[in-house]
Amino acid sequence: MVNPDVQGRVYPPTQPYLVGRETVREFARAVLSESPIHLDPEAARAAGYADVVAPPTFPVTVQEATLAQLLADEDAGVDFTRVVHGDQRFSYTRPIVAGDELTATLTIASVKQLGGHSMVTASSDIVDAAGAHVVTAISTLVVRGEEA
Repeated sequence: MVNPDVQGRVYPPTQPYLVGRETVREFARAVLSESPIHLDPEAARAAGYADVVAPPTFPVTVQEATLAQLLADEDAGVDFTRVVHGDQRFSYTRPIVAGDELTATLTIASVKQLGGHSMVTASSDIVDAAGAHVVTAISTLVVRGEEA
């Protein structure tokens, strides 16, 4: 069972993540995006962006480092072998583009117990090098209880 006392805990900011053009292109291909702004810098510039634009679900690559903090926190009691991803949402201020240097800070928004399972909602606020908000990635992890 996940320790409910971790609700409200804020973890230290991650190391900066430099968004690369090829990483954006690879992610776009992996999610089967054919939008030219994800693949072609000229198309992105014509649309008003400095470089290729990351697909909307790209922040999971940055959020991964914050969730690793939660999983490594022995006090939290999250057994990764029992984790199922329950939900994922994003709240954007602006799109992510190649060249962005992003830092994420994880807050445990809630810990709930439901039928022997724990549901942990984790919010990762992602900011650029100037400290301006870019996107918040919100994940709900279901930690399955022990089988009876």
